Amino acid sequence: MKITLFETSDVHGYLFPTDYQSRQHEAAFGLFKIASLLKSEREKLNGPSITIENGDLIQGSPFTHYVVKEKKEATVVMQAANACGFDIGVIGNHEFNYGLDYLNSAVRSADYPILSANILKDNGEPAFGQAYKIIEKEGVKIAILGLTTPYIPNWEHPENYEGLSFVPAVESAKKYVPYLKEQADVVVVSYHGGFEKDLETGEETEIQTGENEGYALLHDVEGIDVLLSGHQHRVIAQKVGQTAVVMPGDKGRYLGKVTLEIEESDGQYTLTDAIPELLSTEQVDVDESTANAFRSVNEEVEAWLDQPIGKVEGDMTISDVEAARRREHPYVEFVHKVQMHYAECDISGTALFNNQAKGFGREVTMRDVVLNYIYPNTLAVLRVSGRDLKAALERSATYFELDETGDIIVNPSFMTPKPQMYNYDMYEGIEYTIDVAMPKGKRIVEFSYEGKNIMPEDSLEIVINQYRAVGGGDYDMFDASKIIREVTIPMNELMGDYFSQFSPIKAEVNRNFKVMASK
Repeated sequence: MKITLFETSDVHGYLFPTDYQSRQHEAAFGLFKIASLLKSEREKLNGPSITIENGDLIQGSPFTHYVVKEKKEATVVMQAANACGFDIGVIGNHEFNYGLDYLNSAVRSADYPILSANILKDNGEPAFGQAYKIIEKEGVKIAILGLTTPYIPNWEHPENYEGLSFVPAVESAKKYVPYLKEQADVVVVSYHGGFEKDLETGEETEIQTGENEGYALLHDVEGIDVLLSGHQHRVIAQKVGQTAVVMPGDKGRYLGKVTLEIEESDGQYTLTDAIPELLSTEQVDVDESTANAFRSVNEEVEAWLDQPIGKVEGDMTISDVEAARRREHPYVEFVHKVQMHYAECDISGTALFNNQAKGFGREVTMRDVVLNYIYPNTLAVLRVSGRDLKAALERSATYFELDETGDIIVNPSFMTPKPQMYNYDMYEGIEYTIDVAMPKGKRIVEFSYEGKNIMPEDSLEIVINQYRAVGGGDYDMFDASKIIREVTIPMNELMGDYFSQFSPIKAEVNRNFKVMASK
């Protein structure tokens, strides 16, 4: 007997095959491509199937940005998910970005149970109702345990998870998996998290913070037959020992598939194999019957994105994103100006979040804003020491390395296993120099404020995004105790407001930092 598991993860609100760079853009991803692939796959099966949505569904695209801003609840996104026929959902970390009311609107709107065993209420019960679900297919009992990366308090504003606690995934798995092994024939862990070590060698691939525990789940928890994963946006389909492991990328680029081969003897069912695969959606058409129900909302999104909000004098376009990280760029300077204006602070830190940032042309629309500033960040003002700020700059400076010829390149650890350009910050309001030829931890060779060298004991106010303010990105010199005030309006809204108030904006820089190699 064969039973098939299907998995999506990290769709991030990309329902249609577009990244919204233009109305005509066609991309090789999207939930409605997944819907089409699911239909064709289910039709071909000789046995039953279970379809699992592994988290980070309701945030991350211009579509979801419009929905939260204009619709105020996640219903329309969940209706699209319902149309795909999911049997199970799992809470992802980005589900918390818009607050608990919005997250709960998604849970209420789902036609399927949404699981997370390690996110708990004050009474110790699972916060979203269920830790696991046992589904019976043709007599075979399949247990699905939902787990979420517990690192959410390191990224989110406290009010976005108020009243909740987060237990390590391995700890929860050790509690539930032995029980589920007694109750079911197959145990599946659907984990919105990734892998902290190389699956082949066991070598550490990142700082061991507890954000990702997939390797430990595989090696420290007995009895997991299938591990469905996500969060890191990697593309994985392999066996680790006898356990099938899948991670299907992001935005609906792939559909994860695990074929369970079951043998029956005297009424007992035994799993003999679990075969992992990834199915690409690149050559798959959207499911028109599903997509048509949401085209009117998508047209609202497109019209909203095309609204003009201001003008730029000069050139604020980005032609080389890495050059814009090494030499101050007018777009980055603009982001600093917005942060400093609304936070009433004269030192600002920000990042170019990904390599798709294009900056602004002469006419600026909301489409330009949400494509450049892709996260729903709010701002926090921190009081830090000179020592803290220099440590943060040293952390940013690890973004660079020298190649064998002495040229400055991007540190590979910022590219794999997951791109992390968002963890390289640039600052305004101070003057500093990064010397990549120096050892890590000693690369900030010039460091001053208002013409004077910054001393370790100096007290400074800085404005950064909320993710960074609580230490996100391994910036452990920052934490919530240092926050002295906040701006709770998302940055992309503040950018629109700034254009409304001050347009036209001059494209200019003051060259307050430089990146060099002295040797």
